[in-house]
Amino acid sequence: MSSRLRAWLLATPATLLVLVFLVLPVLATLATTFGDPKGPFAPYAAFFTSKFRMAVLWRTMEVAVTTTLISLVVGFATAWVVARAPRRIKSIMIIAAVFPLLTGVVVRSFAWLVILGKNGILNDALLRIGAISEPLSMLYTQGAVVVAMVYLFVPLMVLTLVGVLEAIPQDLTEAAASLGATPSATFRQVILPMAVPGLIVGAVLVFTGSFTSYATPQLLGGERQMMMGTFLYQRAMVMFDWVGASTIAAVMVVVTLATVLAMSHLARRLNPVAG
Repeated sequence: MSSRLRAWLLATPATLLVLVFLVLPVLATLATTFGDPKGPFAPYAAFFTSKFRMAVLWRTMEVAVTTTLISLVVGFATAWVVARAPRRIKSIMIIAAVFPLLTGVVVRSFAWLVILGKNGILNDALLRIGAISEPLSMLYTQGAVVVAMVYLFVPLMVLTLVGVLEAIPQDLTEAAASLGATPSATFRQVILPMAVPGLIVGAVLVFTGSFTSYATPQLLGGERQMMMGTFLYQRAMVMFDWVGASTIAAVMVVVTLATVLAMSHLARRLNPVAG
């Protein structure tokens, strides 16, 4: 038996599982949207001509992009510190970074209700120091959703980037400095290009996770800051509009796939060797 045939046989069970439990349900969902009596594309026409639905889509995109950008900056800085830390301290720092992932998403989102509520920790602290005269309404805003999303997804970004940054030899940065390169030039021309694969993977994970999130937008955004995940749940479980829910799911799948393909193309452009 050839090595290629053996590899295909070993991959067959996993391939069948992905096909049965992922590909076929997605295709069935997409097929549901084309069975409308008004025409195969009527649900999509209704979606993209509705101001409310487009507002939900753009809000979700805005939150996902903002979360991704902030997570990139915070995660990169944290991962750089962890990657350059001594070995004994590094393990402790990685555990500290990963620790929030051991708690459920709902629990972590509820924690932000306690922090950002009118009687919450943040308002109480601001009142005590005299920064505000009355409690601020921070819940059920887009900012609250973004803050909670960043808290949820920064650990994923850190885990993705630590390995990539550890693989960058410290000799390169020292050599660049010895040749007269400023720290900013060293970052732009040495560190950043070599970190592109990790940045792309982390950005995809954070964007797709925040774009499809349900629990956090529901708890911290409510009806006023409805996003695609909560909109999908409402159409399916409250209004029992399965065609409308399938249309929303199809739009989310297309946006997610387009993001992955765009990020992959960007990775090849910025780092041809890695691509």
